[in-house]
Amino acid sequence: MNNLSRDQQIAIIACLTEGQSIRATERITGIHRDTIMRLGARVGRGCAELHDRMMVGIRCGRLELDEIWGFVGKKQKRVERHEIGHKGDQYTFIGMASSAKAIISYRTGKRDSENTDLFVQDLRQRVIGAPEISTDGFHPYKMAIRDAFHGRAHHGVIVKTYSVTNLAVKEAARRYSPAEVVAVSREVRIPMISPGCTDLISPRIPR
Repeated sequence: MNNLSRDQQIAIIACLTEGQSIRATERITGIHRDTIMRLGARVGRGCAELHDRMMVGIRCGRLELDEIWGFVGKKQKRVERHEIGHKGDQYTFIGMASSAKAIISYRTGKRDSENTDLFVQDLRQRVIGAPEISTDGFHPYKMAIRDAFHGRAHHGVIVKTYSVTNLAVKEAARRYSPAEVVAVSREVRIPMISPGCTDLISPRIPR
């Protein structure tokens, strides 16, 4: 990896960030997949350290929280009992500033209460003020946001209803393209402000 030229390294990272697989990047660049993975891991660690240093003390009016599905090793239905903790379905939680489209916080792991709480706690340490927060209907968000922000946030839930184009494929993890949105419902979860808070929060639901 250390023998790669700067242009070769840029070509590899460009392929990976465009969504190319390791083997496709190997075919395009002519560089062995093991070298590609080592470079990807090294650049990834550097990006994580840079993000951790830079994304602090952020003031933004509105945050959007969501999760991106993926899997490690194999699909969830093929995971053995002893592999449950580290293989199968994995979700990347993302906390994004609505207007700037900047990812303020992220966390990859199982879609459960523990990872939701750790993700929201990290998000809280990076933002200041009393933001408006929109999430999907995943229930652990309510408790996690309440515990992390102590009432200094306005939490709204946006639930989208999708059309079913294939009745045999209902899970998002098995679809290759998103379904059409046919309805959107909004619900206020945390409209209140704690007694010690002096910030004024608009009583509207995030859009």
